[in-house]
Amino acid sequence: MQQDILIAAALLLSVVVLVPTVFFAIECLAGSLGGRSGPPRQNGRRPQVAVLVPAHNEELQITDTLHSIQSQMRHGDRLVVVADNCNDLTASLAREAGADVIVRFDPVRRGKGYALDAGVRYLGLLPPDVVVIVDADCWLEPGALDNLALMAAATNGPVQSRYLMFAPPDAGINLAVSEFAFLLKNRIRLLGLANLGLPAQLTGSGMAFPWAILRDAALANGDLVEDMKLGLDLARIGHAPLFCDAAAVSSRFPYSKKGLETQASRWNAGRFALAAHLFSALLDVNTLRNRAYLALVVDALIPPLTLLAALHLLSLFPAVFLATSGIATAPLAISTISILAFDVALSVAWWRHGRRALPMHAMADIPGYMFRKLRLYPRHILQAGGAAWIRTDRNRNH
Repeated sequence: MQQDILIAAALLLSVVVLVPTVFFAIECLAGSLGGRSGPPRQNGRRPQVAVLVPAHNEELQITDTLHSIQSQMRHGDRLVVVADNCNDLTASLAREAGADVIVRFDPVRRGKGYALDAGVRYLGLLPPDVVVIVDADCWLEPGALDNLALMAAATNGPVQSRYLMFAPPDAGINLAVSEFAFLLKNRIRLLGLANLGLPAQLTGSGMAFPWAILRDAALANGDLVEDMKLGLDLARIGHAPLFCDAAAVSSRFPYSKKGLETQASRWNAGRFALAAHLFSALLDVNTLRNRAYLALVVDALIPPLTLLAALHLLSLFPAVFLATSGIATAPLAISTISILAFDVALSVAWWRHGRRALPMHAMADIPGYMFRKLRLYPRHILQAGGAAWIRTDRNRNH
């Protein structure tokens, strides 16, 4: 009896790890071996754009961000900054740069979602054709604003740019692995979904929306992954976001350990908090009828890269024990297939896209990085109910 329970538990664990791994591998291979996703051809004028920049204590980056945006604006475009619960010079610097500035103070209703809601209500006084949302610590690559606006207008739906974060020039292994993981999640997998004819997750910055869609969106919330939730909500009602690889928006990882941990904590806690909602969505028959929404729900349930790798090891140990004891070989067979799929997908993605971010000589440091990362996950799970908008510390001296 105990032996049967052990076999069933090992089988269940190996299958639970195999399922997200298969989807992960499909996305990575489709994104590595396929083409690029760009704006469809459109005749006529580029639509009028309002660029909305939510900002919380971003005095160090806000001026450069606004100049990057202004260099791509056209006659009739608008630039609006929401200085949300700031106690620094963000608002005054934004005004000096020529942006319209909304100053918002609300110590209870904090978060990017509330800032975006305030900005959209302000834009409602003179609605644009398309709203592009850019975080206050990013810069636009050439042509990004035009490509986003054209694709949003041509498809009459939300569009996500290629939003990537880069390690500083003298960064260590932590940032090199983080850059590759970010590249994998925000470009390679989204490109894979696009090549498969599926929608994209909203990833936070460089998002474009036709006015009629954003106007009616439920933005006023304090979710830590408000962008992903917004994309899922829109897909559920028939406005699934699409990926535009031709529009690039970039940012830089923080130098400091404190900044990295704050950033990782916010992202992972938000994803863990969203997981319960996603699992319940899988049990809803309406989700199964909505191909675009189902694809994004499944994608959102794929664990972070480090956690997925750890789950493979966790499933392998009991499988090896059962096989070497002559009790059962099925769990080991499933775990082996899962690990091979994971390794092949990662290797192809790294070879095709990631060698610059994560050079070969850094590979030996990855196990130590994973161990340090995994130690933080229990804290992230405990923080899953929190929703404070905390600025990421980017000071290299800390």
